[in-house]
Amino acid sequence: MTPQLMQAIKLLQLSNLDLVAYVEAELERNPLLERAEDEGGAGEPPDPTSDIAPQAAAEHGGEGPDWLETRLEGGEAIEAKLDTDLGNIYQDDHGRAAAETAPVLPAESWSAAPTRATVSADDYNLEAFVAGEKSLADHLADQLGVATADPVLRLVGQAIIAEIDETGYFRADLAEMAARLGAPPATAEAALALVQGFEPSGVGGRDLAECLAIQLRERDRYDPAMAALVARLDLVARRDHAALMRLCAVDAEDLADMLAELRTLNPKPGNAFGGAVVQPVIPDVLVRPASDGGWHVELNTGTLPRVLVDQTYYAKVNKGRKSDQDEAYLSDCLQTAKWLVKSLDQRARTILKVATEIVRQQDGFLAEGVQHLRPLNLKTVAEAIGMHESTVSRVTSNKYMATSRGIFEMKYFFTAAIPSAGGGDAHSAEAVRHRIRRLIEEESADAVLSDDTIVRVLRDSGIDIARRTVAKYREAMRIPSSVQRRRDKLAPGERSGAGVIA
Repeated sequence: MTPQLMQAIKLLQLSNLDLVAYVEAELERNPLLERAEDEGGAGEPPDPTSDIAPQAAAEHGGEGPDWLETRLEGGEAIEAKLDTDLGNIYQDDHGRAAAETAPVLPAESWSAAPTRATVSADDYNLEAFVAGEKSLADHLADQLGVATADPVLRLVGQAIIAEIDETGYFRADLAEMAARLGAPPATAEAALALVQGFEPSGVGGRDLAECLAIQLRERDRYDPAMAALVARLDLVARRDHAALMRLCAVDAEDLADMLAELRTLNPKPGNAFGGAVVQPVIPDVLVRPASDGGWHVELNTGTLPRVLVDQTYYAKVNKGRKSDQDEAYLSDCLQTAKWLVKSLDQRARTILKVATEIVRQQDGFLAEGVQHLRPLNLKTVAEAIGMHESTVSRVTSNKYMATSRGIFEMKYFFTAAIPSAGGGDAHSAEAVRHRIRRLIEEESADAVLSDDTIVRVLRDSGIDIARRTVAKYREAMRIPSSVQRRRDKLAPGERSGAGVIA
């Protein structure tokens, strides 16, 4: 496999963001590559005096060309006209030297020129005026600086803050940290308690129970009953309300209130600080309804970097080459540049071809919804467009398609087939999952559907599916079992009675 072929294969599976980064690196490395400007792109910069020339000429009673006539003058002449030293205008010798050689306007037209002359791209950086995002560690360190003046507590506190992860939990072993710093264990405990009192509430907890307990203490709601509830979060996760009522010594109504308050707490208090920038999904392919009832498929040109081979520069440099090494280098750069341009074009054509076939296969989904999603695999698409399955797999990786029903990864349209009970067309696994979710959402509290019941309902509608498959799909969608759903949908009084009987 040649390096060029490996490059083409690599480009196929890159996302649009990775592709832009790759092309940028090639533009910096290869002098024969240049960006393709947009049509009607940047031309000659506009004359800054073109808009003011007619008005100024009228005010001075003369014609525009006469008034705009420029000439070269030295720095001393400029100082004489402005009645000041150029050091008051230009901040460095570089600016002064530029002024001494620049064309200037007559004295009467210099009212705004000094202001324009002092503006330089090197004088300041606009990014310096943008407030940086404060991390969780910085936020806690600021609070530590005003919370205590004890240097020992500050030292241990800084070490504790350094071990707090992005979610706000202290993950290190406190005893080991104290031994490493040479601090008494009591001092380490005091420093941890100090940090746990900082904002955001719950920060510094060593586990979920301690994190919730810190927040409850700040709300003055950490009574013995709530302490018992927080200590058995495993029972809360299993929704074993009967056991929780016995442990907390409360009735069903009080337990419901306690659980409701528990849900208002933040299990990850550090997420509000220093999170990674969320990168929005940019679709590679746009699909919209066509006037003839079909679908119009096109590439999102905004995600496609466009580069050209600078043949003029190559010819100019090639004439001045001095050695065989220079010739080999130029030849390699030219070959690499041509191959990159060709690979980018081939990548775009391949993506469009695969996307068009996916739209043709999943026309029912686009028109009617997820319940009409057809089973589809890579082999079907590959055979339809005359490509290898591995090529289709690379094309659909990290690529997104914008449709009238939302933005989907191309892999979404490839689903397993569930056989039909009547011997008809197979059903898409994604459509079956959607059907299971709809059945569970529409069930009532007194008629909760078990997995066996869902199997019977699906088979009556022509879907041949096993009970274990229903259970697997339900668990993948994070839907609890029928027993847990029945407990959740019962009234508090009925739930407590059912739990005691059980």
